[in-house]
Amino acid sequence: MHIKGTLIPIGGNEDKGIETSEIYTLEYITDGILSRVVKESGGKDACIVVIPTASSIPDEVSDNYRTAFATLGCTDVHIMDIRKREQSEEPQNIDLIRKADCVMFTGGDQSKITKLIGGTELHNIFLDRYQNDDFVIAGTSAGAMCMSAEMITGGNSSEAFYKGAVGMDTGMGFTPNLIIDSHFIKRGRFGRLAQAVAKFPKLIGVGLAEDTGLVIKNGNDFEVIGSGMVIIFDPKKLRHNNEKILEPGTPMTLTNLKTHVLANSDRFNIAKRKVKVLPLGAPFS
Repeated sequence: MHIKGTLIPIGGNEDKGIETSEIYTLEYITDGILSRVVKESGGKDACIVVIPTASSIPDEVSDNYRTAFATLGCTDVHIMDIRKREQSEEPQNIDLIRKADCVMFTGGDQSKITKLIGGTELHNIFLDRYQNDDFVIAGTSAGAMCMSAEMITGGNSSEAFYKGAVGMDTGMGFTPNLIIDSHFIKRGRFGRLAQAVAKFPKLIGVGLAEDTGLVIKNGNDFEVIGSGMVIIFDPKKLRHNNEKILEPGTPMTLTNLKTHVLANSDRFNIAKRKVKVLPLGAPFS
């Protein structure tokens, strides 16, 4: 099935153009991830809806995104803070998503997104518009992780190689062939993504570093954007995957887990599991 929409999962701490420390910013905000979100959505006149449902501080988070998108020249920015499941059925929210060019899920707790929006009319509209319209679904941290069909809900990084240490649940299903994890490098989440793909070895694990994301086109081809790395775990040829036979709390064995480390402008085809790497010396896009 041909998908017309675009997914942009982000690993967290994307440059919003408001931090003062250079470690959090790219050279200019116009070179950053949010600028790419705006571009993919149709430009500064796009209707953008920020959904801070995952956050425990939605007012502060919403203000940050208002400021960030305003810095990029956007004037049609709305906040839709879903706190009760029935809000996902309200006509005014449904009408807003029907006319939106982009939705942006913020960080926080991804389970709140699936609990309050998953399986509702709003969720159905997201899926329909993503498949049939030039519609952008972006999300950072929890907002990226919820995009998977099989979604990581948590797990202690230091214990993640023990069976059962990583929580999984049903996500929003925008990208059914990937399992997405965020803050991947800084928080040392190699183990929990490895356990996730051991549990679902037909899927591809994607670990997003902070201020790093993907632009997924046609539901299949993605480009790496941002300042950090993307780690790909391809478990297709796993050997000695003993996840199914182990007791909970037992250390796991995984061998032949194919791994790619990708950076800005590198590309990956999900169906073919093929990498296209930016040539050495080429400028970033």
